[in-house]
Amino acid sequence: MNRQFNRCFASTSTMFLWALFLIALTASYLSFQSFVDSGSRYFTASWGGIQWEKQIRNSAQIHRSKGMSVLVTGAAGFVGSHVSLALKKRGDGVVGIDNFNNYYDPSLKKARKSLLNNQGIFIVEGDINDARLIAKLFDIVGFTHVMHLAAQAGVRYAMENPHSYVHSNIAGLVTLLEACKLANPQPSVVWASSSSVYGLNEKVPFSESDRTDQPASLYAATKKAGEEITHTYNHIYGLSVTGLRFFTVYGPFGRPDMAYFSFTRNILQGKPITIYRGKNRVDLARDFTYIDDIVKGCVGSLDTSGKSTGSGGKKRGPAPYRIFNLGNTSPVTVPTLVKILERHLRVKAKRNIVDMPGNGDVPFTHANISLAQRELGYKPTTDLETGLKKFVKWYLTYYGYNRGKAVH
Repeated sequence: MNRQFNRCFASTSTMFLWALFLIALTASYLSFQSFVDSGSRYFTASWGGIQWEKQIRNSAQIHRSKGMSVLVTGAAGFVGSHVSLALKKRGDGVVGIDNFNNYYDPSLKKARKSLLNNQGIFIVEGDINDARLIAKLFDIVGFTHVMHLAAQAGVRYAMENPHSYVHSNIAGLVTLLEACKLANPQPSVVWASSSSVYGLNEKVPFSESDRTDQPASLYAATKKAGEEITHTYNHIYGLSVTGLRFFTVYGPFGRPDMAYFSFTRNILQGKPITIYRGKNRVDLARDFTYIDDIVKGCVGSLDTSGKSTGSGGKKRGPAPYRIFNLGNTSPVTVPTLVKILERHLRVKAKRNIVDMPGNGDVPFTHANISLAQRELGYKPTTDLETGLKKFVKWYLTYYGYNRGKAVH
């Protein structure tokens, strides 16, 4: 497995990767310095104390034989909340951390937090760039695994706020890996990369060994930089690392900035929806993957991650380094997505069809999941029709349409 990925890395453009790595580290430092100097609210959040530590220890308690204790970053996020609940349900210890930023409505994150709290999962409100906080968490709990899902998401938003991507996706990742490398014993790390790393690649379906040195967005570039950085920590410090390239995750409690979510909102409100099309009027297509299938892939990655081999920052032997695609393998066009939503919502959409702007989006995604099937036992079972039906049912209930709220 390691030899396969070494060949993959060697086959990509060495000059691009080194340039990206150096730029990322420089930008990370500058972003971090600016962040600290600005006196951000994230670092002023109060934490600590006997009761606070007790809540963390209780949340981290393992309630099954051979269970694991997992630090989940981005635990109040879409994927993070679902993964946390799945781990807790089977008896693993789970401690979450989230900064509850306002990239989208924080009330949705608070609702997810409430669900986790009801299941005995404690979420620390803090930023992964706060090295003192991260070190404190590792001091309180000897985490066996880290599920790193905190990130600045979204392709288009990078054009408005590029520094947030460097801050979260690069500087935050390094801060977390530094804590992991110094821990004794070191945890195994599973983290969210992205299908966006395939960028301008036109070979389909996308395979883990394909070139990923042509990012189409800053978001993709930060995720690619993350893959290089995690490889470095694996190579130098013996951290067991598994990167997961998610393909267009959707479902209940999802992100409001995603197309399926915003389409649903606008259709119900009688507002027009914007549908992009590619060159030569070709419909955009995505490998939509239901959240429950993604959770299975995340948990399977934790279960098969293998152990880190370092101690106190010193490597004692080779450790696993893996990358997997987690997708559905069945791309669906955006117009087809809209038709399914119309059917479940029983409302006709007002379409505004325009050519795709140069904002970092790509015309299609399509995952080859044979490696994840073989190594993780990963097998997606939810098609888009079924998944959107579940999402719409949740949406109508959560936003009060089932309590008499008017549908246009």
